[in-house]
Amino acid sequence: MSINSILSGLNSSIRTYNTNSAASASSIQKIATGSKYPSASYGPASYAILQRTYSNIGATNQANANTQNANAMLNTAAGAAGNTVSMLTSLRSTLLNAANGTNGDVDLSTLQKSVSQTIAGIDENAANATYNGKQLLDGSQSIAVQGVDGYTNVNIGNLTSQGLGLTDSQGKSTIDLTDKSSISSALDKVDSALNTALDQTTSIGAAQQGLGYQSSNLTTQAENLYDTASTEGDTDIAKEATNLASSNTLQQTALFAIKQGLQNFNQSVMGPLGGINNHSRGAALKMLS
Repeated sequence: MSINSILSGLNSSIRTYNTNSAASASSIQKIATGSKYPSASYGPASYAILQRTYSNIGATNQANANTQNANAMLNTAAGAAGNTVSMLTSLRSTLLNAANGTNGDVDLSTLQKSVSQTIAGIDENAANATYNGKQLLDGSQSIAVQGVDGYTNVNIGNLTSQGLGLTDSQGKSTIDLTDKSSISSALDKVDSALNTALDQTTSIGAAQQGLGYQSSNLTTQAENLYDTASTEGDTDIAKEATNLASSNTLQQTALFAIKQGLQNFNQSVMGPLGGINNHSRGAALKMLS
């Protein structure tokens, strides 16, 4: 066997060994990460597209979380607004009672105390309507819900007694039952306050309904993005396991051929000069094992 043919065979075996060693490493990384494209070196364009898809998934999930958090805040506001409606309904009944001509001054004084208690209750309810430290019913809140494509603003009105026109800027009640002539005017104020509170609960309910639809749409969008990312980027484990086994087999075959080539080279070239000593030969073969 000529030296050239031995060297050619060695070079071929070394190329085969290196190629299949790289293929084995690639299959191992794909199996370990579960991705066809663990890095950009596996396909720059496909890797970039896949990473953008993952980024969109993250943004969509965060937008959905924002929507759900806003809905939780509105649930708190809706409950408190409903309490205000109930108290205003009770207050209206009190005023209708006061408007009855059978009430004397003592009765009207008692009813006035009930009015004051109800108004105080409305303010206490508004003060207790908080979410993460935010006052919800004092007119200061406009909830900005960040979505994928921008903001959705949800406004909450002022449902304190002053915001409803039941007290003046000094906190003094504008409902006076001691003057019978003012009871009709007081009823108008309470009716107006009740309509305001009802409008607010309706607005909150509509906003919650919209956020519910938005959350549902975002959930569907995220699921579709996950499906796309899975189709485009997930490793076919069975296929890669087969590739790995094949690469390992070819790698071991090439390694055996390299060892044989070195032995042939030693016998054909170095033999006449005494050959490679046993220690050197053993060290060379050990490096390839």
